[in-house]
Amino acid sequence: MKFEENRVNNPTSPTDADARFDVAIMGGGAAGLTLAMQLSRTRPGTSIVVVERAVRAPEAAHKVGESTVDIGARYMRDVLGIETHMVREQLDKFGLRFFFSQGDNRDIARRAELGHAARPNVGATYQIDRGRFENYLADELSSRGVGVWTGRTITDVELGDDLHRLTVRTGDGSEEALQARWLVDASGRAAILKRKLGLAAPNEHNVNAAWFRIDHPIDIDEWSTDEEWHDRITDGRRHLSTNHLMGEGYWVWLIPLSSEAISVGIVADADLHPFREINRFDRALEWLRKHEPQCAEAVQEHQDKLLDFRVLKNYSYGCEKVYSEDRWCLTGEAGIFLDPLYSPGFDVISMSNGFITDLVARSLDGEDVTELTAAHNNVFFLVTDGWLPIYEGQYPIMGNARIMSVKVIWDTGVYWAVPSLLYFHDQFNSLIDEPRTVAQLARMSSITVPVQRFFREWYDTEPREHSNDFVTYYDFDFMSLFHNGMSAPLSDDEFSIRLGANLDLLERLAGQMVTTVIAEYDNFGGESLRAQADRWRTDAQLQRLVEVYRCGGSDVDDGAWPRLLRPSGVAGVDPVGPNAHAARAGNPQ
Repeated sequence: MKFEENRVNNPTSPTDADARFDVAIMGGGAAGLTLAMQLSRTRPGTSIVVVERAVRAPEAAHKVGESTVDIGARYMRDVLGIETHMVREQLDKFGLRFFFSQGDNRDIARRAELGHAARPNVGATYQIDRGRFENYLADELSSRGVGVWTGRTITDVELGDDLHRLTVRTGDGSEEALQARWLVDASGRAAILKRKLGLAAPNEHNVNAAWFRIDHPIDIDEWSTDEEWHDRITDGRRHLSTNHLMGEGYWVWLIPLSSEAISVGIVADADLHPFREINRFDRALEWLRKHEPQCAEAVQEHQDKLLDFRVLKNYSYGCEKVYSEDRWCLTGEAGIFLDPLYSPGFDVISMSNGFITDLVARSLDGEDVTELTAAHNNVFFLVTDGWLPIYEGQYPIMGNARIMSVKVIWDTGVYWAVPSLLYFHDQFNSLIDEPRTVAQLARMSSITVPVQRFFREWYDTEPREHSNDFVTYYDFDFMSLFHNGMSAPLSDDEFSIRLGANLDLLERLAGQMVTTVIAEYDNFGGESLRAQADRWRTDAQLQRLVEVYRCGGSDVDDGAWPRLLRPSGVAGVDPVGPNAHAARAGNPQ
């Protein structure tokens, strides 16, 4: 018998001591509310309750996760169907933008910059005022008959064979109980279920964060009067980007909010920038004066409009399991949190909520989802474990404009070429039926892991030279190919071909990059650089990529990595050699 036959229809508040639901979601933040929205749209009539401690979120709510990128933005537009809200009530984002350290960082126009020069031609992304966003979702869900129980604290969780039971305490101290067939923990770092079941899994990424909101629209475009610097942008405003101020072992975010406040965050490697230097607002401001004085001046000018301040120590963590055949799941920060760089938070939520919705809908319709649960769990970790090396041990590289620029382009290219392609073509939930695609997805780590190690080793020997270069994502033919390709209409067979072609091209690009740097070290480096080149030549994983490039390099334009890979101060040198300026026509379409 399907459980739906026993449910309470459209329960918007507790009506008895043991109200019953199909799904109970612990936590009414972004992860829990978006999951409830997706469930209600995917399977209308499903009885859902969201239990949240807060009563109402203020605008510019004090929550991390205000920037979206391609996957998360598509989730909001096309899966949740809330594009109207995103366009009218949130900010249209101008991509991710990076400024690298130059001298004392008192002149933004002298810093090397990486970002869009004009608005990208693939799907909008958004800067999100979390309070406005979550209040909208809560109101919309309530209007659809989803129970949104606010002002309640969960005091006990009992997992059962047929029904799970929650005990909650109201604001007046009384207790209520509810039962649900499926239980989802979206309680954020409280991680109610993860703690109860002992599922925490630490990692080696030891990084801290401090962030705050200022009730004034600090505008990075006003930091310079240099006309040439302003003329770099042909269509758009830097202010609307998620702006990153980068230095050795740290980055600072500047995110504008639709409420006209701005979010400012410091994210720093604990070994290079101790937590005690940023763990109070006065200390964080002093730290900014030392490392990012232009930012510090703007903050200090409007310090009287400080809204809040928060810190997170050693914020990155994993989890042993996120979906269970026993009808419980974890989503959002209740499960894992990797790093805020590249704004992956809503991407992880989008994928996770999709898996959970698939499991819940099939289960409530009477299907045995035991095997599917294991498959979704494996794919989720295949993707997120593959993202961790992007961050782990990489923060020192942020002090080198040349290498970090290459890394940002590489990381973004991989993101567009593989996970975004999968998500835009709705492939994640069907991977259990596509072993070829799973194998291709697993192949990604064999490319990215050695490349991330290469970045660290390159940084250890590369001189810290900086310039005021301006690099755009579309300076690279392969980036346009990946970005445009992720939303191109494709049949299932065409999708498989495109994914394979993207991975082939990533292998060749990685091999080209390694080959170029080795040649530079051989030709223009001293003894220590030549010794490093020799070590790279004995690295089996890197040399596999080099061999792939040499065997198939004729369809990789050696201008693919423009001045970023040109030996410093050696104009016109092409260290790669025989494949220079190969025809672009060979690139996979």
